[in-house]
Amino acid sequence: MSVSNLVSYDDALASYDPVMGLEVHVELGTKTKMFCGCSTELGAEPNSQVCPTCLGLPGSLPVVNAVGVESAVKIGLALNCEIAEWCRFARKNYFYPDMPKNFQTSQYDEPIAFNGYLDVQLEDGEIFRVEIERAHMEEDTGKSSHIGGATGRIHGASHSLLDYNRAGIPLIEIVTKPIEGAGARAPEVAKAYVAELRELIKALGVSEARMDKGQMRCDVNLSLRPNGTEKFGTRSETKNVNSLRSVERAARFEIMRHATVLTDGGTIVQETRHFHEEDGSTTAGRIKDNAEDYRYFPEPDLVPIAPARAWVEELRAGLPELPRVRRARLQGEWGLSDKDMQSVLNAGAVQPILDTIAAGAPADQARKWWMGELARRANETGTDLAEQPITPAQVARVTALVAEGKLNDKLARQVIEAVLAGEGEPDEVVAARGLAVVSDDSALGAAVDQAIAGNAAIADKIRDGKVAAVGALVGAVMKATRGQADAARVKDLILERLGVEAQ
Repeated sequence: MSVSNLVSYDDALASYDPVMGLEVHVELGTKTKMFCGCSTELGAEPNSQVCPTCLGLPGSLPVVNAVGVESAVKIGLALNCEIAEWCRFARKNYFYPDMPKNFQTSQYDEPIAFNGYLDVQLEDGEIFRVEIERAHMEEDTGKSSHIGGATGRIHGASHSLLDYNRAGIPLIEIVTKPIEGAGARAPEVAKAYVAELRELIKALGVSEARMDKGQMRCDVNLSLRPNGTEKFGTRSETKNVNSLRSVERAARFEIMRHATVLTDGGTIVQETRHFHEEDGSTTAGRIKDNAEDYRYFPEPDLVPIAPARAWVEELRAGLPELPRVRRARLQGEWGLSDKDMQSVLNAGAVQPILDTIAAGAPADQARKWWMGELARRANETGTDLAEQPITPAQVARVTALVAEGKLNDKLARQVIEAVLAGEGEPDEVVAARGLAVVSDDSALGAAVDQAIAGNAAIADKIRDGKVAAVGALVGAVMKATRGQADAARVKDLILERLGVEAQ
């Protein structure tokens, strides 16, 4: 079902009320796996970071990663959850080739954190509370690569390759309660929630939460019910959505798809769905199992976990400044109005700006470039601001070149465009393109004389005291020098040539 065949979004909301559930998997930044000592470092040769435990070989026994448990408690506390006094792991049984044990070690009815909430801010400043059902510990599976097909998926592939380096990587799965009452803003709420959660996870220091690297991914559960009714509809689950924009698009598409099926008298199938970046559509995966189909039972090889209350409170006291508190502080420090701060938030620019300031740029200059040229680029390409191919350090270097008088704003924009295009570091671009500001009097003199000679009437006005007219001559010199002249020095030279004192 393509986007063009669906009922409109407005028509879908005229008849149906969306209910969402979001499941976010966060890959923890531990040095070793959740139940063994194998390295979690990325980029190693396939199947080089494995052992009998993460391969599920007979006789091997798991041991819980203490840092993984600590990270789970920190996440639970930051999400305003209750921390279990006693919890344990369970075996989630199902067969898939990338899971060598034929079960996933997870938590089922006894999660480490439960019953929390996260307040998220929408684009107009409205606060929407998303209630958290649970945050539980589990392990990741291996990676399947399907070879020989046109799409990279198993259908049509001639064979598959399996890499178990990722099998056993520590995960925290954060599951919301049903999100009701968002109405037409449901996709926006989904995006805002995942964005806020990502910032919270990064602030805690438990994961880099890079969605583009699979360190954080979201499953979007969605159902529709007729307006004015209470019973939930049948849900679909769009799996492994890996960008904020895609979370929003997936929710929006599924609302329209469900409405189209229901309006045509069809039945929604409870299934997983695959999201397609190119057009924002989803396609069917597999029929979705219910919990009982996984035959959960307590993991017999792991002892229960009972976090000491004193330790939990120690972790609570040591939590860093969380994103909402930090934003309020930054708004005051930066002297921004509510509207301007909201624009920064909507653009996803807070962290890039902070990182650019940390790299040496003044706060106003960091905001100027991320909220100006780089935000425009992100909008044009339909990508997140933080995903632009330029680093905060590179932006900070551009601001330094401007401050040093080596670039003006026009040339700085050209340098940024070149860095985004992969032409190198800012200094390399300036040298390669010959973009440095020209401030030498001997180099500017000829252009100044030519501008005066070619605009005699304007020159006479300036001599007669209308100094404001000098801007026209400055513009002529800037044009002649392709924007590389030092405008302030050009103005001084013109007034000197005309025998007029600067005002």
